Amino acid sequence: MVAKNEPDNPMSALPPALPPPRRRWLKPAVIVAVVALAAVGAWLLWGPSSGDGQGSSQATATKGGKGGAGKGGGRGGGDPSRIQPVAAVAARIADVNIVQTGLGTATATRTVTVKPRVDGQLQSVNFTEGQLVRAGEKIAQIDPVPFQVQLSQAEGQLARDAAQLNNARLDLERYRTLLAQDSIASQQVDQQASMVRQLEGTVKIDQAQVDTAKLQLSYASIEAPIGGRLGLRQVDSGNMVRGSDPNGIAVITQIDPITVLFTIPQDSLPRVLARLNAGDKPAVEAWDREQKNLLAKGALLTTDNQIDVATGTVKLKAQFPNANSALFPNQFVNVRMVVDVRKGAVVVPSAAIQRGSQGTVVYVVRDDSTVTLRTIQTGPTEGNVTAVESGLAAGERVITDGVDRIREGAKVEVTEPGGGTRAPRGEGKADASKREDFKKRLESMTPEQREAWKKRREEKGGKAQQ
Repeated sequence: MVAKNEPDNPMSALPPALPPPRRRWLKPAVIVAVVALAAVGAWLLWGPSSGDGQGSSQATATKGGKGGAGKGGGRGGGDPSRIQPVAAVAARIADVNIVQTGLGTATATRTVTVKPRVDGQLQSVNFTEGQLVRAGEKIAQIDPVPFQVQLSQAEGQLARDAAQLNNARLDLERYRTLLAQDSIASQQVDQQASMVRQLEGTVKIDQAQVDTAKLQLSYASIEAPIGGRLGLRQVDSGNMVRGSDPNGIAVITQIDPITVLFTIPQDSLPRVLARLNAGDKPAVEAWDREQKNLLAKGALLTTDNQIDVATGTVKLKAQFPNANSALFPNQFVNVRMVVDVRKGAVVVPSAAIQRGSQGTVVYVVRDDSTVTLRTIQTGPTEGNVTAVESGLAAGERVITDGVDRIREGAKVEVTEPGGGTRAPRGEGKADASKREDFKKRLESMTPEQREAWKKRREEKGGKAQQ
């Protein structure tokens, strides 16, 4: 039966299939790879600083030396002997102005509201808004006809009374002749003389009325009482105007010269008064709100007679020529006044002065191109320079740029103001040649290329410190 069924099932004659082999090597390989990666990461993270002691530290120093000034040269660490590029300027002797600043407001020298002196209808306005006028220049006209009529009436009454006076005087002369001939009584002569005196008084009154009418007629023509700039027109022609109108016709402000009112602290007042009492008027400058543009230069006129107890300040008035109209009434300005001059002071750029826990200090470059920290006492500041009262002598070089990359005793490479460098003493010929090439490359750069190079150097230094 078995032999009969074999041709029908040929697969039954094959041996049974073996199970697939198991991959026993995969798990150990993964473990070994993970351990290797962890070891490499640990070596990269801690190996250079915690390796084999002296050998690893020497390798680090060699690597830092090749990296240049921007790598590891900050105050937080690095090789002290590494040369750092800095900018330095020598302290010099100069005169420093002691400047008092304050906030001020420009005010017109004189301000006049032009009002009519007689009532009437405004016939014409003879000025343009904002126009500059001279004193006595006609700016408006009131209808003069009513005043001309009043003048004619006063002149007629004067003529009538003057004729009566003349007739009375003739009669008085006749009466005196008759009295001398004993033809009339003396009482009649006295009455005639009294009549003459009454008529003389009447004529004087009439003359005053004539003068008044002429004055009223002249007031019909409105003239500028001062020279200056006219403001906006307050009334149009055709309107009735009166002397009691509060706004008047226009406002004239005298702006050349112009004055500025400003305040200073009461502690600065004695120094200012000393100069005024000596007949010296301190120079005053007016700057715009952002203190970028100089508007005008003038001199101090006077001080107020009392101190404001609420603010502890005193008002001062300065006068400025204003031909170009740079100052405008009620304009806000920043005032700078020179109250004294410090003669022969040692001055350094303000950028060289640092302030910290040790006080006010500067970094001084010695002759051997090493740096030392020096405590100083500063004086007044003018512009971008500051006077040094003590701690620094003229000719000593102070660092103005690069102080964040140096520390006490560090070796520096000084960049001169012209763009070159000053090599430290004791360097070899090869180093000097390299520095000379470096100097030539700097000089051949355009200002834009030099700024880009400085930015790249700073960025590299920042990355190295991080």
